[in-house]
This record gives sequence, structure tokens and C-alpha cells, in this order.
Amino acid sequence: MSDGWHLYLLRCRDGSLYAGITTDVERRFEMHAEGRGARYTRAHPPECIVGVRAYPDRSSASRAEAQLKRQPRANKLAWLLRDASD
Repeated sequence: MSDGWHLYLLRCRDGSLYAGITTDVERRFEMHAEGRGARYTRAHPPECIVGVRAYPDRSSASRAEAQLKRQPRANKLAWLLRDASD
């Protein structure tokens, strides 16, 4: 899963959710897990990747990330369900 840009959603050990973008989801998850990712995931270590969506370019992935981060938890989970049904 390294072609193009991806918006990913992680579940952290405390049950919180973290969204980010990358061109390589597996590598980025490993960075978060090793404490070399975002400040949030250094304080809230990730447990697993719960969802991923592909985007054609960084700009569209960034816009989608900003939109997802503004949503309440229930909407983030709904995003995952919509993704699973596609």
C-alpha cells in the first residue's frame, strides 16, 4: 500500500483514535509504534490500524485528514463503516 497518498486511522492503547496521512501506511505505523511518529502517538501509543483510504495526491489527502480530524469519534467510526462497504 505505497502508491499514492493515504489517510489512515489508528486506534491507540487508551482507545483514542489518531488520523494521519502518508505514502506508506505500514512504515508510518511502525514509526508511531516506535515512538518516532507524531507527538500525540508518542503519548498515546498506537495499537492497530483501523482504516485506510487512498487519495490521488497529498493535497486531497490533507483536506480529507483535516475534515476527519474535526469530526466527533462517532463520525470517524462511521467513516470506517462507509469505507468497509465500498
